Amino acid sequence: MALNKRKILNDPVYGFIALRYERLLDLIDHPYFQRLRRISQLGLSSLVYPGATHNRYHHAIGAVHLMQNAIDEIRWKGHEISDQEAEAVCMAILLHDIGHGPFSHALEHTIVQGVNHESISVFIMNLINEEMNGALNLTIEIFNDHYHKRFLHQLVSSQLDMDRLDYLSRDSFYSGVTEGKIGSERIIKMLNVVDDTLVIEEKGIYSIEKFIVARRLMYWQVYLHKTVLSAEFMLVNVLKRAKELVKNQQSVFASPALKLFLENDFQHQDFLADAAVLAAFCDLDDYDILGAIKVWQKHDDRVLSELCTRLINRDLFKIALRKEAYSQDEVKKVIKRVAAQLKLTEHEASYFVIHETVNNRAYDSSDSPILVLMKNGELLDVAKASDHLNLSALAIKVEKHFLAFPSY
Repeated sequence: MALNKRKILNDPVYGFIALRYERLLDLIDHPYFQRLRRISQLGLSSLVYPGATHNRYHHAIGAVHLMQNAIDEIRWKGHEISDQEAEAVCMAILLHDIGHGPFSHALEHTIVQGVNHESISVFIMNLINEEMNGALNLTIEIFNDHYHKRFLHQLVSSQLDMDRLDYLSRDSFYSGVTEGKIGSERIIKMLNVVDDTLVIEEKGIYSIEKFIVARRLMYWQVYLHKTVLSAEFMLVNVLKRAKELVKNQQSVFASPALKLFLENDFQHQDFLADAAVLAAFCDLDDYDILGAIKVWQKHDDRVLSELCTRLINRDLFKIALRKEAYSQDEVKKVIKRVAAQLKLTEHEASYFVIHETVNNRAYDSSDSPILVLMKNGELLDVAKASDHLNLSALAIKVEKHFLAFPSY
């Protein structure tokens, strides 16, 4: 494979980005990476925030930019990162989301079963690695946390990784939710490494506090916004209904790739056993789903037709969130009412009643905690080092239950 020359890209969040490693451009030019242009970063959030139409491609490029800056900072503080390691960790962050399916997280457990996007990312990396004669060997080691310099993996995946630093800044920028804006430059300047662990220097603690608070606010205001939840779970039910119709031998329009996933419930082992499954997955993007939904508005099945028409016209379900779980009796009563209103069976009406639980934990001390390097050399969990009264509270998981259904 011929190598590209270095390129400069213009990013709306960071300005001009110089990609330092030629292989990054070769990966960007790969059809599987170009597919990320057609995978929305925030699913159906644009139905609430009109500007939130950015995609996974934008995010991956931004994360590489931050990674290059982080490498510079860590090197400047005296820690050895070879050019080979720097290139590999940049390629790891570039490809970290390459396994996302259509509409990102919205359809992660509908299109496929029992396999997450991180696993599919590894499948795709392995495939590209074969094409590039082993050029991604070190990249895959770092991504899988099998490399002896553990802090490199933490730069890719941890509670203080370049992924989170970019998506908070980027999602805030495109959604217009200013509460999500963070000081990523300041945070990167405060990065250091102690005992092969990524840490933040004490003078950067206020930037980390803001980062954690911003993450909490972005989850409730954007990622778990109640109208977004209504739309995305309606989309999930559209795919579930389409799969049910296909299994009952009913004709359902779909692109070849989507048709394959409607007809089958592919599991983790299927991706390993049959290369055609992964190839078909890499043919799927938002356009397959949107194109199908537009056609399904005219389908003979009332459930599929109405769900699709509602999504296309943004006629979304009413949604009620609360701290207490909804009982099965409460859910059944709503299903019965919807069945009577729409003249459907209770099974059919169940597609119009969504009962789910969501949770938000901005920071988890038990999962690779963010460590603060104090001036006396001591390492403290940020929740203990901070004098922010609410930071410990932000480590507590908040769970909310919701019920969504049509309003008539």
